[in-house]
Amino acid sequence: MISRSEIYEILETYNLKEAMIGVLASHSALDVCDGAVEEGLRTYAVCQKGRDATYTRYFKAQRDTNGKLIRGVVDESLVLDRFNEIILEENQQKLREKNILFVPNRSFTSYCTMEEVEDEFRIPLVGSRNMLRSEERSEKESYYWLLERAGLPYPEKIDDPDDIDELVIVKLHHAVKKLERGFFTAASPKEYHETSKSLIKMGIITAEDLKDARIERYIIGPVFNLDFFYSPLESEMEPLELIGIDWRFETSLDGHVRLPAPQQMTLNESQITPEYTVCGHNACTLRESLLEKAFELGEKFVRATQEYYDPGIIGPFCLQTCVDKDLNFYIYDVAPRIGGGTNVHASVGHPYGNMLWRKNLSTGRRVAMEIKRAIETDQTERIVT
Repeated sequence: MISRSEIYEILETYNLKEAMIGVLASHSALDVCDGAVEEGLRTYAVCQKGRDATYTRYFKAQRDTNGKLIRGVVDESLVLDRFNEIILEENQQKLREKNILFVPNRSFTSYCTMEEVEDEFRIPLVGSRNMLRSEERSEKESYYWLLERAGLPYPEKIDDPDDIDELVIVKLHHAVKKLERGFFTAASPKEYHETSKSLIKMGIITAEDLKDARIERYIIGPVFNLDFFYSPLESEMEPLELIGIDWRFETSLDGHVRLPAPQQMTLNESQITPEYTVCGHNACTLRESLLEKAFELGEKFVRATQEYYDPGIIGPFCLQTCVDKDLNFYIYDVAPRIGGGTNVHASVGHPYGNMLWRKNLSTGRRVAMEIKRAIETDQTERIVT
C-alpha cells in the first residue's frame, strides 16, 4: 500500500491553487465533474477510446475568455486505448503535472487491479485508498467482515446450497459482462441446481465462479441506497451527512416485473431467469421515522472503519440496503467511495443534501466543497490517501 507520507510528498509538489478534479470517465464521473464546476473547480476526465464521446464531445466544457463556464462539465480529457493505462507512469505524470486530485469510483477499481490501485497509482486519492479492496466479496476482510464487526445487519449467509429452505439470492459475476452481475434467486436446493445449470449452459455464469458465489437470504422489500458523506474536516457540526438516496433500474429484472404473471409463465429458458445488470437509477426519500435508523447505520459504519481501516472512511460512501416488512434495514452491499447512483441528483441535488446545505447539492458537489475547504484551510492532506 502506498503510504500517506508518500502521497503527502507528491502533494507538496502541487500548485493547489490550480488543482483539478480528476476522475475515470465512467460510473459517476458526470456527477463528480458537475459538482466540481459548480464549486469553481476545473475537471479532468480520463477516458477510454471508443467510450469517450460523452465526456470529450457531449458534456465537454465551454468557457468564455474570463473562464466563466457557459456549458458542459468536462474541462480537459485524456483519451487512452484502455482505462487501465492510467497506471502507466507516463500517464500518471500527466496527472501530476495537472495537479490532479483524483476521485475514485467503481470503474477505477474494476478496470485497474486492486494491486495497481494500492501500490502503483501515485496520485492523491480523495477518499480511503485502503478501504477500496473491502468491496471485493471474495476478500477475507470484505465489507461483510467489517459489517459483522460493526454490529450492522446484513442478510444471513447460506454455506451449503442444500440448506436452502426459503428464497435466497446467489451473488457472483456475470461470465461475459465481467463488471456486471450473474445473480439469480432460488427457493430450494432443486431450483438452485436447475437454475445454475441453465445459466452455465447459456454462458451467463461459470461453474468456477459458482463455487465461490455468496448465497444469502433474500430480503423482501424496497431497496434504498444511502449516499453518505463523512467529513474529517468538520468540527462544529455533524461530520456524517446523508446527501441522498437512490434506487436502481436493473435489466432484465425490471422488464420481468412489468409483465403480468400469465406472460411470465410463457417465457422460454433463455428469458425466464432475470439478469441484474444495473442500467439506471432514480431518486427517493425515506419516511422520516426511518431516518434515525439510517443515520445509526452510517454512524456504526464510520466508527468501525476508524477502528479497522485507519484513518477511517473519508468523504462519500454508500450503504446499499433493503427494508423488510417490519421496517428493519439490511445492508446487502457497501461502496467505500462515491456510489453509482449519484448522477441522479447531479445539478438539481437531492432533498436531503439541499435542505442540509441550502443549495442544490449532489454527492459530487459535496466532494468538491470538501476539496475547496481543505485547500483554503491548508488541510488537503486530511482528505487524501
